[in-house]
Amino acid sequence: MPVIIAVDLSSETPLYQQIRDQVVESIAHGQLRAGDPLPSTRQLASDLGINFHTVNKGYDVLRAEGLLRLNRKSGAMILRDPHSGQPHADFVGGWEARARTLLAEAIAHGMPPAEAVERCQRMVAAFTTDHAQTSDNRPEGTS
Repeated sequence: MPVIIAVDLSSETPLYQQIRDQVVESIAHGQLRAGDPLPSTRQLASDLGINFHTVNKGYDVLRAEGLLRLNRKSGAMILRDPHSGQPHADFVGGWEARARTLLAEAIAHGMPPAEAVERCQRMVAAFTTDHAQTSDNRPEGTS
């Protein structure tokens, strides 16, 4: 199943961040797995109608996060999937800090803490369900 990456030119979120976020969500949903290729920076930039340096920045963030391998010959390839082992301790600490800030924003805007937790649980459950369904639909012999 090809992963479709789209950008919203009117969004306040930078384009490179939108690309990064969509790839991460596709990994979490099981649509992208370790070894899957992504389009070249030039191809994706052309498809989206944006500068290839913007795509390159998004891919570079994914590379720095250990989710993507960039190689001149083989292109961009996914390095991890949700079941490829334990996350690195440095990742966990940074993730907790970002999650704490996002939850604080929800509380600061008046969302009851129980509702924030419930929404988080639904999102995690959706990733788990989507990943299981995607795995079931992959041809035998693929990961």
